[in-house]
Amino acid sequence: MSDKIKFLMEGKECTGKPGQSILQAADDNGVYIPRLCYHPDLKPGGSCRVCTVNVNGRNMAACTTPVADGMVILNETEELRDLRRALVEMLFIEGNHYCPFCEKSGNCELQALAYRLKIMAPRFPYMFPERKLDATHPAIFIDGNRCIQCGRCVRAAEEVDHKPILGFIGRGVAMRIKAGSSKGLAGVEIGPEDACVKVCPVGSIIVRETAYRTPIGKRTYDHQPIGSDIEARAPES
Repeated sequence: MSDKIKFLMEGKECTGKPGQSILQAADDNGVYIPRLCYHPDLKPGGSCRVCTVNVNGRNMAACTTPVADGMVILNETEELRDLRRALVEMLFIEGNHYCPFCEKSGNCELQALAYRLKIMAPRFPYMFPERKLDATHPAIFIDGNRCIQCGRCVRAAEEVDHKPILGFIGRGVAMRIKAGSSKGLAGVEIGPEDACVKVCPVGSIIVRETAYRTPIGKRTYDHQPIGSDIEARAPES
């Protein structure tokens, strides 16, 4: 049995490995599929749907769909671009994101993805929700205004830190991240080196006294768009 899976991505023949998702196989071939809830060190959650691709005529989440022989995958159609823009726009209007003043500006995946998708302003009205700040811990705080409910921190706490200390409460647009204690973060075992703190793609989980240490010009996305590192893997034609 061959250990290579052959599929077409935007008309180009690509290869994958058994057990890989479409997103993982695309990464190996130097094709960037936008994503937010996905993290290479965690099990895929499939919650943000930003990685939606068209597979044999059907839209599917690239992070949770196994790659298979003979798949014909589209990643750059106008329909998919508009879908991704809409999803990212909804994340902006459902929270309170003020990028110029955020500690994560320049290192934020949501901000960088908005730039890549050429989002100038959301098409939807802002909701301006009232979300609380959990500043009970001496070293870490959670700003609910910036949380995009990607679930990375929840999965990292369980899968990597082996401390299921974070979870979601509420439903729909009222859903929010919460520490598993009536005392908030102060009542759980969490530290700056925990994976659940490091995997946050936005400025929701922040380590105190680390803000703005990286100067403008040296931040992650100051010079290259998000996904450039993946596209650099593309084999020369």
